[in-house]
Amino acid sequence: MEAEDNAESVFYPAFCFKASPTHFAWVKMAASDVHRLKRPDGFGGQKIFFYKNHPIRFVSVAGIIVARNEITRRTILTLDDSSGSTLEIAILHADPNAPARAEIAQPTMGAAETDAAALDTSERSLGIQSNQTIHLSATDRTTLDISSLVSGATVKIKGTLSMYRQTMQLQLERFVLVPDTNTEMQFMDERVQFLVDVLSVPWVLLDEEIEHLRQEAEEGDMKAVEERRRAARRMKRRAEREERDQRHIQKRYEREEKKRAKEASVCKQDGTRVMQDIRRKREYSETGLQQD
Repeated sequence: MEAEDNAESVFYPAFCFKASPTHFAWVKMAASDVHRLKRPDGFGGQKIFFYKNHPIRFVSVAGIIVARNEITRRTILTLDDSSGSTLEIAILHADPNAPARAEIAQPTMGAAETDAAALDTSERSLGIQSNQTIHLSATDRTTLDISSLVSGATVKIKGTLSMYRQTMQLQLERFVLVPDTNTEMQFMDERVQFLVDVLSVPWVLLDEEIEHLRQEAEEGDMKAVEERRRAARRMKRRAEREERDQRHIQKRYEREEKKRAKEASVCKQDGTRVMQDIRRKREYSETGLQQD
């Protein structure tokens, strides 16, 4: 049935994605649904996957951590959300030879989901020692304190999609601990509602909408090209202005050097005359003493 739905779905070009209800959203999904995401031919090399024909980049999941493994340059969490599948969460290690960034990734799940009782992970001082592993978020490389992400912890996680050995993974971006069962059940209700209302229904655009989005994309491309041209012109004008200023400074310096050289010559001549006058006076004084 799923294959038939995918066959009937239209995969719109990338310029249409901004009209999608999923492309810019943190899509609440079950682990089993994350593993159903596909990437059709023509979208290779892009960090985007599809549920039916819905483009998805960002995913939010919630469940219990059942395993934590440390491997080279990664920490791998295994999340079980009772959907029948588990999901691996990959967390980057900072390069030990690179200086650590001071920023701390915020653990919030968005304004609508902020729970004051749950914001207890990344807001604490990290207290990182030189021999400790520093963990980073996947996109902006801000520091994450994942000391609370241990087996048995219930957590809500936001991540970007990736595939490792033909298996879907999430690259951790931010997280928040789930304080109680009610919060977890609320997430599951919202997840199911979004699945029913949005994901299970193929995304459809009218021809007029596609043409409008195409025109916007072309206008955006033209604006981008024109902006690059304006930037190039600004850089050229700046270079020409700097060159003119350099020439002006050089000419001023040369004039001042000539003036200083002339003043030095005058001072030298004055000094010579003064020294001659002093010698004459000294000679005259010595001659007068000898006559006496």
